[in-house]
Amino acid sequence: MRRAAPLIALATTLLTLPAASQQGKAPPTNLYIDVATHNMAGMPDMGAMMGGLGGFMARHMGGSGATKPIYPTARNAGMSGQFLDMALHNALQPGARAQDLVPDGLRLGKSLNLIPIEPSTPTKGDNLDGKVPDVEVKISEYWGCGETVRPGQPKVATFKVKGGNRDIDARNPVAGMQGIGIESSGSLSKGLYVPDRDIDLKPGYVYWPNREDGKQVPTGARLAGEHRIVGNGIPDSMRFAVEDGADFMPKLALRTQGDLADAIGLDWPAVERARAYFISGMHMQMLNEHSFALTVWSSADVPGAGSDLHAYLGSGQIDKWLKQKILLPATATRCTIPKGIFASAGSSEAGIVPAILMMTAYGPEHWITYPPKPADPKQPWNPEWSVRLRAKSSATAMLGLDFGGMDMPQEQDNGDGGKAPAQKRPTMKGLLKGLLGG
Repeated sequence: MRRAAPLIALATTLLTLPAASQQGKAPPTNLYIDVATHNMAGMPDMGAMMGGLGGFMARHMGGSGATKPIYPTARNAGMSGQFLDMALHNALQPGARAQDLVPDGLRLGKSLNLIPIEPSTPTKGDNLDGKVPDVEVKISEYWGCGETVRPGQPKVATFKVKGGNRDIDARNPVAGMQGIGIESSGSLSKGLYVPDRDIDLKPGYVYWPNREDGKQVPTGARLAGEHRIVGNGIPDSMRFAVEDGADFMPKLALRTQGDLADAIGLDWPAVERARAYFISGMHMQMLNEHSFALTVWSSADVPGAGSDLHAYLGSGQIDKWLKQKILLPATATRCTIPKGIFASAGSSEAGIVPAILMMTAYGPEHWITYPPKPADPKQPWNPEWSVRLRAKSSATAMLGLDFGGMDMPQEQDNGDGGKAPAQKRPTMKGLLKGLLGG
């Protein structure tokens, strides 16, 4: 069992200030809080699994620390559960540790410790040499809810990467590439631009969860209540109440129905506080050793909407894309994937290759600024701090992979008129049960 190391981009992040501080008055201390509720169809909540998973890691990988959540966890949650991220920038003392004294309802103790990122040390990359193989990828793009594929779809493009020799340093994979060429035919839609408003890992900020204080948020925990931020350089006034409207959103109970070769029905109960929805799907099929077919689909009424839209979106962006029918309205409770788009998903000679569906219910965004902006524009105003709170609920479903419990055995024709012994299809729950049980 191997775990890939995350690639952390130390890039400059666009920081959007609340309306109250967009008049040239930027508070020196700013806290950014993201909450997410994620549901992986048929899987238990992460909070209920961490004990067993931690025990497995301790037995087989030398300790349970490897399972500790590390910022950011809420943007692209992988397992079912609740996720919380906090990032703080204090211009009065950048990078100084801080604490959030949290309400009991969060069930994470009395406080959360926000610490800076761990200093990185440059390491020498491995030299890679040899020949890059030729690779061909065919991409088919679909969009829109409905039982049948709409006229003009799919848009198809094929990319051929012609291999060449390489003798490069892994730290700079672009340098040293020789003889590499890319040929393309066909065309895809121009992708929609999603403003980057996330807070990434970089010096001068402090974060939770982290290497010292990484905890999984328990199922049913609540962020709502009184919070107080303390630490060197933190304004004494930094106390605020998180209202119920900014708390974790309810679970997005996405359900799928229909065979892969048919139109696939999707439905979900309305999610409280959801302002809009978006669904995307993809399936990668291996045609041979160097040839792949990628199918992508989205619930948007227009082309170009991709998985980037599952980010946290601001109110203005949501309003704009609702008008353009890029997002599904808050009143929507169903969508249909057109017939046959993901017919090739499921078991193949290469093993179980499911199609992956992702769905997001966009929640509200709240700002708290202290002191509040005076009604009289002539009155002096010097805000001391601000808090941005964002919420979303998301779901993942697999088409062609069973996430249920025990499948009913199915008899199969053995070719001579008799019936072969019933075969039981492996389930994800069964795989995890065997894994966590050691």
